[in-house]
Amino acid sequence: MDKIAELKALVETAEKEGAAFYEKNNKAAGTRLRNALQQIKVVASDLRKDVTEKKNAAK
Repeated sequence: MDKIAELKALVETAEKEGAAFYEKNNKAAGTRLRNALQQIKVVASDLRKDVTEKKNAAK
C-alpha cells in the first residue's frame, strides 16, 4: 500500500505543477511536471511488477 500512497502523492504534485505550467506559463514548473511524470511511470511499473509477482505466487 506504500506504493499506492506514493503514486497518489506524485499525481498530486504533477497536478499542481501542471496547473502552474499551463495556467501561469511557468517554464520551471514544466520541468518539474516532466520529472513527476517520469517518477509516476517508475512507481507504476514497480507496482505492476509487485502485483504480478503476488498473483503468480498464489498459484
